[in-house]
Amino acid sequence: MKKGKIIIMSGPSGSGKTTLSNKLLASRIFKGKIVKSISTTTRSKRPGERHGRDYLFISRQRFLYKKHAGHFLESQKVFDNYYGTPKNKVLELLKAGKNVLLCIDVKGAKVVRRQYPQAMTIFLKVPSLAVLRKRLARRGTEQQSTLALRLRIAHRELKEARYYKHIVINDDLELAYKKIKNILCKELQTE
Repeated sequence: MKKGKIIIMSGPSGSGKTTLSNKLLASRIFKGKIVKSISTTTRSKRPGERHGRDYLFISRQRFLYKKHAGHFLESQKVFDNYYGTPKNKVLELLKAGKNVLLCIDVKGAKVVRRQYPQAMTIFLKVPSLAVLRKRLARRGTEQQSTLALRLRIAHRELKEARYYKHIVINDDLELAYKKIKNILCKELQTE
């Protein structure tokens, strides 16, 4: 059986990673060909999120235990919360021939790229920091201080785009989706 590939999608908070990855996974063309890795996090659930579908929500204590036990392919502290990619699940999926989509930050992506230099990498950009500010404010989940911090971090993350094979500007959701779909079709040779 052919081994699956790792697909890394990164970009600042508000760049559309979750929306675009959900759209890809719901697409008939990628059904059964791409599986999203569900990250583990210590952050609180946002409205509409479900444990096991959006994230694996666990306590900080449990997360740190798992991290020290080598449970994660990569793990990072982001905005005072921890996020990690469960290693065994990713390895099982790859071995079963599934392509695994990781929606992770640039630090986590760097760790995974070192382990899997052949990973397909896509960086999502926004047209400007002003657009990003509007998107984050529209979410209604950020306090003003957190919003400012996210924008400072986004500025640093945008400098990492050069390390990704593909860069997609998410100015128009449908156009960004088409571009990512075309990239994946070409890279995975899916028609």
